[in-house]
Amino acid sequence: MGSIRTWSLAVAAVLVVVVVHQRSNAEADASRSAEAAASTAAQANPSTVSAAPVHVTGLPDFSELVSQSGPSVVNISVVEKPEKDGGGEDPLSQFFRHQMPNGNGHAPSMPPARGIGSGFIISSDGYILTNAHVVADAATVTVKLTDRREFIAKVIGVDKRSDVALIKISATGLPAVHFGDSDRLRPGQWVVAIGSPFGFANSVTAGVVSATGRPLPDENYVPFIQTDAAVNPGNSGGPLFNMDGQVIGINSQIYSRTGGYMGMSFAIPIDLALNVKDQLLKNGKVARSRIGVAVQEVNQQLAQTFGLGTPHGALISAVEAKSPGEKAGLKPGDVIVSVNGRAIDQSVDLPAAISGLPPGTEAHLGVWHERKEEDVTVRTVLLEDEPAQVAKADSEEDGGKLGLALRPLDPDEQRQLHTKGRLVVEEVSGPALAAGVEAGDVVLGVNGATVNSVAELKREVARAGHSVALLIQREDAQLYFPLDLG
Repeated sequence: MGSIRTWSLAVAAVLVVVVVHQRSNAEADASRSAEAAASTAAQANPSTVSAAPVHVTGLPDFSELVSQSGPSVVNISVVEKPEKDGGGEDPLSQFFRHQMPNGNGHAPSMPPARGIGSGFIISSDGYILTNAHVVADAATVTVKLTDRREFIAKVIGVDKRSDVALIKISATGLPAVHFGDSDRLRPGQWVVAIGSPFGFANSVTAGVVSATGRPLPDENYVPFIQTDAAVNPGNSGGPLFNMDGQVIGINSQIYSRTGGYMGMSFAIPIDLALNVKDQLLKNGKVARSRIGVAVQEVNQQLAQTFGLGTPHGALISAVEAKSPGEKAGLKPGDVIVSVNGRAIDQSVDLPAAISGLPPGTEAHLGVWHERKEEDVTVRTVLLEDEPAQVAKADSEEDGGKLGLALRPLDPDEQRQLHTKGRLVVEEVSGPALAAGVEAGDVVLGVNGATVNSVAELKREVARAGHSVALLIQREDAQLYFPLDLG
């Protein structure tokens, strides 16, 4: 019975093969006929031709990449400096800080704060890149290689603005990484992260580039690479590789409600990090430029208000007195759309583009001014330790029609509020309330024009039509509020 059953299955298999073969021939003939018909139709009507679909086949094998590049990745452990009274504590420090009761009824003693992170070797003589937040407050930095050797590292320089740090160990003949071009990254490309999450050295995770040039809150100088490669505490400072085994980013942050990975990781582009590294190596610090303007994002309503075809660029909401921007003639309401030929798509692109220039550089700006683009040349100056903050748009709308009750400010009130504005908001309703305008705000202008009286405000609003951009001073910040008046 066993042999008969085996033979029957074999015959059935042959029959299946024959049928499938005949069916595949028929399908192939039908496919060729369909392709020929489509080709004829496309030639007859070229407008119907579409791009061929992209076929993705198989999954990559990262083993060779990890074998070649893994030895360049290091584990970093730190003992932090004693915390000063009243000093803050960053989340990484909190994660690794332990409080042990001493049992004597007094406040518990605090052992030294400890932390972990990652880094990668950039030269065979021991230079290593990592995150500034990993080593910035360290009393001792220990580097452990994949061959289990350990070295005490010297911190060469730390740049907190970019979150990049350069350290060095006394060793030679070390395996160094190769660098890629982060400007050529595209969403959807595979990437690999190697680091020490929770102290597990040389852990490998993979994902894709989710987005490039991603702005983050309170991070004005780094256009981050967003990926879905798993990154956790301890991965900070580790490399992000492309499929050629080249470093294209430094893993720096995650978006998380729990403190652990939730699908969104952010890396510093390597092109930016290498620029910082060069300056740290040469000067021990980074010199950045500024032009003295505060900017905000351009949304659809603001784009319509200022006559832009699509929302893009960085909208100037304030210009500092005697700044390079004021000297160059920049005004609130202008939109900077390019710097030295490089497009400014989002407001976060402007600080990154300007700060990367050496102080004293002549920057050529494309500026959208009064519904046309103009070329403006501005000479940058050194960005001090306390720069003007980039303004962020809150909401949208305006009043009279706008929904505002206003009164003039007397000179004493102007001095107290440190403002040049002459109109203060007393009550808010309608479009202005919906936009986020508040009582106590000072109205400075409408659609780029300064207004000093209610009459001037009404005149500018009448000229504006259905879309109005109201420039407001709130405390020390200036901000545009776009209003749709219907």
